[in-house]
Amino acid sequence: MTHFKKLILAMTVLGASAVVHAADDNFASLTLGQTSDKVKKSSLLNSNLDHPNANGVIGKDTTWGARLGQQNNDRRYYATYDNVSGSHNGIKLRQENLLGSYDLFLPVTSSTKLFGGASAGLTKLTQDSPGYSRDSDIGYALGVQGGVLQQVSKNASVELGYRYLRSNASTEMSAQGTKRGSLSLDSSAQTYLSANYAF
Repeated sequence: MTHFKKLILAMTVLGASAVVHAADDNFASLTLGQTSDKVKKSSLLNSNLDHPNANGVIGKDTTWGARLGQQNNDRRYYATYDNVSGSHNGIKLRQENLLGSYDLFLPVTSSTKLFGGASAGLTKLTQDSPGYSRDSDIGYALGVQGGVLQQVSKNASVELGYRYLRSNASTEMSAQGTKRGSLSLDSSAQTYLSANYAF
């Protein structure tokens, strides 16, 4: 009898969950923005490359991305992929994020909402500087986001958002088999515009 009660309880929870998800709309988005990174340099890199400005490698560089998720009037959850690259002082980096995010909505008017939430996932940092061996690493990504969402039609909306992420992805710089130092991504800040379509 105990197993039967557990089965009924599990079916009830799954049924309720299905009803909740059935009320959600699917949505897809394209994003365009700018990202600036804070990058830590090893003492070896500072010594070999005369203290390069690693924070300027990805500094207000164009970021593009795509999202897919579900939403209702109160909240949304979604997966995001975005990509940014930049070069400065002979250092070239690419950052790719794969994130799962959850936002809550706060209505301001019938067509305008504020949103805020959290994200977690993975960041891939790739070093592809001229004259150095290509190297990449995948680390965690944790952060928060917020902004404003404007409904423009029944199925379409636009948003202006800001996301801050912390990460531990790192990469080495080696030339002709000799390690010249390492770079470690500490954080990234992204301001973006997004076009969303619900279906």
